[in-house]
Order: sequence, then structure tokens, then C-alpha cells
Amino acid sequence: MNPTRQQLAAARVLVVGDAMLDRYWHGAVERISPEAPVPVVKVTREEERIGAAANVAYNVSTLGAQASFLGVVGDDEPGQRLETLLRETGIRTHLKRDPGLRTTVKLRVIGRQQQLLRMDFENEPDHEVLAMQTEAFAGLLPQQDAVLFSDYGKGGLAHIPAMIAAARGAGRTVLIDPKGSDYGRYRGATVITPNRAELQDVVGRWNGEDDLRTRAQNLRASLDLDALLVTRSEEGMTLYDAAGELHVKAQAREVFDVTGAGDTVIATLATMAAAGLSLRDALPIANRAGGIVVGKFGTATVSYEELFA
Repeated sequence: MNPTRQQLAAARVLVVGDAMLDRYWHGAVERISPEAPVPVVKVTREEERIGAAANVAYNVSTLGAQASFLGVVGDDEPGQRLETLLRETGIRTHLKRDPGLRTTVKLRVIGRQQQLLRMDFENEPDHEVLAMQTEAFAGLLPQQDAVLFSDYGKGGLAHIPAMIAAARGAGRTVLIDPKGSDYGRYRGATVITPNRAELQDVVGRWNGEDDLRTRAQNLRASLDLDALLVTRSEEGMTLYDAAGELHVKAQAREVFDVTGAGDTVIATLATMAAAGLSLRDALPIANRAGGIVVGKFGTATVSYEELFA
């Protein structure tokens, strides 16, 4: 059963994680440089988008729910720009500023409708600022229905075990988009959503569905999770929980760009959970959202109309 607009408008999701600004330089490629065998891009248009965990909050917002975002940025121009973009989208923004941090920026150079180069600007936040973030989290938690941790491995979630414990202690649904191979830090969450490659890094290569089922359920039990959702690209998605498993097939459509598809899936899952749906009921909706967003360019979002038309 699909939620109503009213249900989604009342749903409150707090996204915590690594903030990022996505910049795109679009241009024409008409010649090769005389200095080196590389294309010369004559930049004709610049574009900025909310990236990483901030894009997850944007996905929650475009579905019509109440999105809040908590993260750490630098006291610099990209950090200020990111805050402006977040506020313009109606996201309740709670940014902690670290003067020693360089706000993470991914700059993509696009020519002839394809990515030619990506440049990353980043470093890790200070622990004092992260302690401020944990304190702010405690204040925001009572007003939320679901909490979503979006881990991009940039250091913004160093204190995640304490935040998970607080959220679960308050009876909130906790969803995590994981990073790296140390899943012990996510212990006690409601659900984590690794993709196929990420899960392989943790449990090793599996040989067939039975082996995958055993490894997934063993991991779920060892981490004290309610559920484990594995996103499997063209193979769809599989949810493993105490009742067994639920598989949904990938939505057949042209894949234009997979950038940010995982963001859309977990944001939709969190929004539906905040609106009162079970994870099993939310799964087909999240799968549909992922199928829509891969047909768009770059980090994109899905609207209520697109999802439930």
C-alpha cells in the first residue's frame, strides 16, 4: 500500500553523515592539447549540486517528507555554498563548522555528455567538532521518526556507535548506508544497505543464493540488526530479516547514470519507514525509486508524482 501525501508530509527523517558539494563543469571538446595528449575542454556552463549524505536528505525532501541534515563542513566558500543550497531546498540544516576542515568537493569535468575527469578536495574533521555534532544529535533526536546515517568514509561519522545506541534507545528506526569493511561500528541498527561489492568486502565471495543467504543472515545476527538489505544492481534487491528474505527484481529501464542511486534507495526506505511502513512494504517502493533515478544525469532525486504516478 502506498502512503498518502499527508502521511509523507508528517514523516520526519534526520540524515547524519558526510556533507559534500558536487560541482560540474560542462564544456565543448574540439581539440587535443599541444602540451599533453589530453582533450581541451572549453567550459561553457558550471553547475552545483548537493552531494553525498546531503543528497540523501535532499531525496527525503523531494518525496515530500520533513528532512533534517546534520553534518560537518569547513569554514570556507564550498561549505557556505552547500549550506545555501540545503536551505533553498527546505531541508532543516544543522551544520557544524570546523575551521581546519576543507569542505569535501567533487569536481567533475563533463565533455560530450560524458565525464572526462573528477577532482576531489577533502580532509578529515576535528574530533572536537564531531563531539559537538553528537551533542546536537541528542537534541534533534526526539523530533524524528527515523534516523539515517549515510557513511561516505570521510570521517564525519567517527562517533556513530553512540548515536546508534541513543536512537535505538529512543525507539527510532535507524538505517545505515555503510562504508568500509568494519561493520562492527553499525551494531544494533535497524537495517544496513550495502551493495553487492560492499557486502563481498565484508563476508567474502559467495557461491550461489544459498551461500549468500547464509552469509547475510550470519552477518545480520552477529551485528544484532533487524534486517540487511543488499542492493544488487541488475539483480534487484534482497532483504534478509528474522522472517527469512524478500527479493525484488530490478526495474527494467534504460540506465543513464548510477551516480547517487544508492542515496535514493535508502532515502526512500527511510521516508517510508518514517511514514509507518514496514521495511518489507517499503522495499518495492525504494526499488522503484532507484529504477527511476538511474535514468537521470548525476546526483538526482525522485518526486512523489514520479514514484506514485
